[in-house]
Amino acid sequence: MIGKRRGQYLANAVGITEVYAGQSIVNEPRSNQYSANCPGVEVFVMGGFRFFRFNRKHRPVGAESMTAFHVRLVTLATVLCLTACGCAGWAGRPGPSSVAQVPGSRSVQQAHAAEPTPRPAVVPAGHRVASSAGQTPPIAVPALPPNPLEGHPTLSTDDVVRVVLERNPTLDQMRATAAAVVARYPQVTSLDDPNFAFTTAPGSIGSPNVDYAARVEVSQKFLYPGKRGLKGAVVRAEAFAAGADVDEARLELMEAAASALADYYLATKAQDVVVENRDLLKELRQAAESRYKVGQGPQQDMLQADVEIARLEERSVSLRRAKMVAVARLNTLMHLPPDSPLPPPADVKAGTPLPDVTGLRERAVANRPELRAASARVAAEEAALALAIKEYYPDIEVMGAYDGFWQGAGGRPLQWQLGARMNLPVRYTRRGGAADEARAKVAQRRAELARNIDRVNFEVQEAFEQLRESEEVVRLYEERILKAADANVKEAQAGYAATKIPFLNLVEAQRNRVMLKDRYFEAMAETVRRRAAIAKAIGGSDQLTPSGQPLPSPRLVPEQRPPAP
Repeated sequence: MIGKRRGQYLANAVGITEVYAGQSIVNEPRSNQYSANCPGVEVFVMGGFRFFRFNRKHRPVGAESMTAFHVRLVTLATVLCLTACGCAGWAGRPGPSSVAQVPGSRSVQQAHAAEPTPRPAVVPAGHRVASSAGQTPPIAVPALPPNPLEGHPTLSTDDVVRVVLERNPTLDQMRATAAAVVARYPQVTSLDDPNFAFTTAPGSIGSPNVDYAARVEVSQKFLYPGKRGLKGAVVRAEAFAAGADVDEARLELMEAAASALADYYLATKAQDVVVENRDLLKELRQAAESRYKVGQGPQQDMLQADVEIARLEERSVSLRRAKMVAVARLNTLMHLPPDSPLPPPADVKAGTPLPDVTGLRERAVANRPELRAASARVAAEEAALALAIKEYYPDIEVMGAYDGFWQGAGGRPLQWQLGARMNLPVRYTRRGGAADEARAKVAQRRAELARNIDRVNFEVQEAFEQLRESEEVVRLYEERILKAADANVKEAQAGYAATKIPFLNLVEAQRNRVMLKDRYFEAMAETVRRRAAIAKAIGGSDQLTPSGQPLPSPRLVPEQRPPAP
């Protein structure tokens, strides 16, 4: 049934919907008796409900203008929301193939079929899906450059140190850490972002009684003079300490490279001694066999020679393992595959005479990067203490505003406004605690610096005594012990040939000679290690390298100097 009635409303058991000039208002359930003055309403019944609409010829006054106002308001709000948040697209539920099934539960496809389709979500514009669920992206292994030692006849300490400092990723990591600290400086010394505030009264839009009312405010916060400079001083000191840590890492890598080369040198020389002694024992066995065949010697001499040769084979197996481990260690330090072939090690040359240990300790205190880093951290904590004391002073925020709420003949001059805000630093307990904490950290860093100085002095003294011991032992082997061992073997060979001494005495003399040569090469390798240790202890040296060449000088990160305390 369709007909025209005035003031008719739609009512049902759930609620009453009043439609007026395009607006829908849901009211609480009430009785079906509802009446109001609504001219030009057309009422019709459909599906057990009564509906109505305005007649085109009869519209309430102001309905059209109100509809246009709401359309403009909704459009403006939508544009502002999309501009502020951004919208990249719709993100739905992940597909069933990306979710693992749990044993004993229903399938994922059934679960998705049973659940209602969810409403899509708005994804921010910067969002990107890194990988599908349950999948880990593969690790990208960079291709290694070619071996820089190809074509070198021998491997010297200078070659190893140079390649390690050029290729070892530890230095890249430390440099990146220092660069990250340096990048903090413009962050802590910059002003805060200015603030913008906008306030409006929606009821004033299109109102015939008042002008459009809005308020716009811009403000900027300024720290108390000196605070930003102290924050920058803290970061500068920390950056200097990070640069000194890079130099300390360089010294550690140089020491590790020299130590690994010493192991490689020792294993190679020990293998040469084994080969030399094995050839000599084979000659002695042939001599013992010849004497046994003519009845001038017992068969036990031959068996004793076989035992000694077998022992040398056993030692050769251990030396091969030690050599391969030393090669792998060197290759790892040089950022090469562990099994990359290396040229044979160069002979170890005698270093320059040791300087006075007192001068070495003074150089260590002045040049050791670890001490420079500790001193810079003291400066950083002192700057942090000064900053904590500055917190007793207030910060200020200045603002400028245009206030359109001031209207009328007398309100126009008041629309432009200037002002300032400041915090009141009255929480002395909190600021006092921060200052006490900063003082304690300064004391901690100073004690740490003093402890490190004592430890560095001890390391220099210890390395000096160890190096002097190694050099004296090497000199003793070269001047006396090895010569005596060679003479003893020659005399034993002559006595055995003249049947004056048994074969066992000759074997014992040769065994002692091999043992002494092994210890000599061990002392040479230990000299290399201890020279590298003392060079690290004093912060680098141009006199203490085995080859006599200067070590690379430590370099700081550019533009990093500790601030004045």
